[in-house]
Amino acid sequence: MTREDFVGVVRNAVSGLGFDQDASMVVFPIDPFLVGSDLTPVENAIDKFSEGLTDWRSATTETGLRQPSKVRIEANGYEAAYDKMNRMFLTSTWGDGLPVNAPTDERVDWILKGTDLPRDHLVGKVMPRGGVATVETIAVSLAMAGGRPEYLPVLIAATAGLLDPELEHDKVQATSGSTFPVVIVNGPIAQEIRLNSGFGLLGPDPQHPAGASIGRALRLIQQNVGGALPGVGTMAIFGGMRYTNVVIAEDEEGLPDGWDPVSVDFGNAKRGENAVTVYIATGASNVMRRGVGKESQEDEAEQSLHRVAAYLGSPSGHYVNGYWNGTPGALLMPRIVAKQLSDLGWTKEKIKSFLWEQSKIPQADVKRTGLWQWIDDASDSRTAATADDDPWSICREPSQIMLTVAGGAHPTHNFWMQAWSKTVAGGKIDLPSGWAGLIAEAEEDLGPSGEMCLI
Repeated sequence: MTREDFVGVVRNAVSGLGFDQDASMVVFPIDPFLVGSDLTPVENAIDKFSEGLTDWRSATTETGLRQPSKVRIEANGYEAAYDKMNRMFLTSTWGDGLPVNAPTDERVDWILKGTDLPRDHLVGKVMPRGGVATVETIAVSLAMAGGRPEYLPVLIAATAGLLDPELEHDKVQATSGSTFPVVIVNGPIAQEIRLNSGFGLLGPDPQHPAGASIGRALRLIQQNVGGALPGVGTMAIFGGMRYTNVVIAEDEEGLPDGWDPVSVDFGNAKRGENAVTVYIATGASNVMRRGVGKESQEDEAEQSLHRVAAYLGSPSGHYVNGYWNGTPGALLMPRIVAKQLSDLGWTKEKIKSFLWEQSKIPQADVKRTGLWQWIDDASDSRTAATADDDPWSICREPSQIMLTVAGGAHPTHNFWMQAWSKTVAGGKIDLPSGWAGLIAEAEEDLGPSGEMCLI
């Protein structure tokens, strides 16, 4: 039994599980699926259910991986061929609505210089379609997104993080919520590949192009390999950050003394190691943090944290998904704010504990907003057992809040990216043996890494 608008999702899902894409379905309009609806149409269709269970036979005659032949584009000149390719990619639902680069053998081979792994190395199976993501598949996506070989190690690690079984990316891919992966990069690789940690880090930023290309490539993998096509594979009714996701670097140089980077907080690496931290966000809010100048520094600090906590303390069912082992979200805090707080005696742990305590939701609001039902219905029995807590905390413990030093050196704002994330995934980034040569080539192509002088 499925809804009319979910037929494509169901076909994608059963295909990804290894079954015939044309699995037997009894299709209904959305009406019977709404609360308090008339279920008579379902009762009247009992014969169709019986027929599907007893008489349906698979139309599939063969199994195995299909290796389609390469596409050849012919036209009168390069520009005409480029336009023709982009039209073909759009009509074949391989593009994302923006022009893509041709993933030619030459370009893909160039991208593959970014890894020592063989091109057929399996990174994972991308649901709901169940397409296989190999190193070559990932390189093709990065080529289409306008990437470079030095971006490939981050994209491989980010893809592996997204496919971590505990992250349940199959649900992320198909949900009607506006979910998107957030990838936070730590280690020296961030500066080497021009990944932004400062002003405008969510883009667009021509001085730091890596984040846009890596995030867009990850999105193409979600769509082309995983089948997350709007209205067919993903039912996200609004979408969110769907072109580039979020790929940023933490401002490690701006970390106050005693503050560990995110990769250390969540166990993905040691300080100084190249690593990615991956979680799933479902929305973002800019929080006005600075006061008006009439407050003392101490009052401004505490009042600003109260304002942040008020954003965190919304009665959202999204918190339920990651309550026990995940994260409620990431708070981006620019270095100047982190230093001000640190100078006033606010450690990272103290900030997290304050936000955790002050964002707790009174049981009356939990009941009034219907959040109680979401908690009580949680798949994790330990989370469900917290439904009557008064007040109810947005996660099991303060350490689950992801506090990230990032953003331009300006004191006015914080940025909150709420999560729908069963866990926080990630791992180390493996560099190829020719890494130094790739970075040297990038500097020849793009100029020295670091902040450029623009006139």
